[in-house]
Amino acid sequence: MRYDLNLLPVFLMLMEERSVTRAAERLGITQPALSNSLNRLRDTFQDPLFIRARYGIKPTQLAEEITPTIAAALAQLDELIVNQQEFQPENAERLFTLAPNSYVELVLMPALIAKARALAPKIKFRMTPFGNDLAETGAISGTTAMVLGRIVSPPDNFVVQHLMDDGLACVVRKDHPDIQNAISRYQYEKLKHVNVLPPGKLRAGLFQALDQQNLKREVAVSVTHFLAIPEILVVTNYCATLPKLLCKILERDPRLKILPTPVDLGSFPIHMGWHVRYRLDPAHRWLRMLVQQLVKEIT
Repeated sequence: MRYDLNLLPVFLMLMEERSVTRAAERLGITQPALSNSLNRLRDTFQDPLFIRARYGIKPTQLAEEITPTIAAALAQLDELIVNQQEFQPENAERLFTLAPNSYVELVLMPALIAKARALAPKIKFRMTPFGNDLAETGAISGTTAMVLGRIVSPPDNFVVQHLMDDGLACVVRKDHPDIQNAISRYQYEKLKHVNVLPPGKLRAGLFQALDQQNLKREVAVSVTHFLAIPEILVVTNYCATLPKLLCKILERDPRLKILPTPVDLGSFPIHMGWHVRYRLDPAHRWLRMLVQQLVKEIT
């Protein structure tokens, strides 16, 4: 039987996005071209595969059943082919989709992009949101090259490597009327706090550390990204408890000052994860080594 292997990545992207529009955007093709591929898939499998739903499309039972087999087959093909290829970063034209959490995006991505630009000027990067569900990032299907953050309970087809650990520090405005060169436990518990609630497990780590030390914190404001915190701190007498590497960046802001936490709140891990299909891919191995080198530099 003859069939087009190019249709299989289209199928997996539709399974992941559950939207013809978003799948076409991710694949870099037009919607009519994707619809044509979907019609050919339907002819091949003699099944609708996807039906219209209230929001996007919904896979049929057959589509759900064949997804693991198709994903595994493509992974094996990828590994077979890329092992025969050489990677020359100075000439490579690639697009890497990465899923860093908001912390990693601030402390590591600028350095990674600068380094990659110097070594591989034709390589491009696309960031996709980091979340609790690895499937939503595209990591499980392999459309996303790498996940960077705290990875908990990964599936069997996902490789996770420990990158680094970071601690916590306090940030207040430079001319805070009650805080000089240190924050006592009493002051910390009396202050109002700004809390960040990014996607992922980082927030759980901070809450657990506070509970373990029996350190209370009155949260006055919760935000979704670290970038919002400095502007809130400079117009209030609030305090924020943030990762130390992020605090190094905030030290450049003359309106803020960084202080140790009143008690040791321990550290939290940052992981790098990728689909097993990229285990031996020369380009992906190069990228992972680049990330490891940069982590050593910044820590």
